Amino acid sequence: MDSFKGQGGIQMLLTAEQEAQHIVSSARNLKMARLKQAKEEAEKDVALFRSQMETEYQNKISESSGSSDNTVKRLEEETDKRIKALTKSTSMVSKEIIEMLMKHVTSVKI
Repeated sequence: MDSFKGQGGIQMLLTAEQEAQHIVSSARNLKMARLKQAKEEAEKDVALFRSQMETEYQNKISESSGSSDNTVKRLEEETDKRIKALTKSTSMVSKEIIEMLMKHVTSVKI
């Protein structure tokens, strides 16, 4: 009878070992599933962040190119104003310069 109890004990140990293997395997599978889910969520977050950064970058590029257009317009306006001022200034002084040149050209020093 003792041998029967011994075999029953061995059988219980084998059953317990199989259950333990099943529990460990199950836990391992759950862990792998959670890791896979975490990886997928991280990839989605990275894609979203990358998209936001790209949008922000494109906005900054468009702002800077827009401001350069404004700068070009401002510079053109300033240049036109300066040209007009110089033209006005030379037209006012041109009569005097012509008279001075005529005086020096027509006068002969002996």
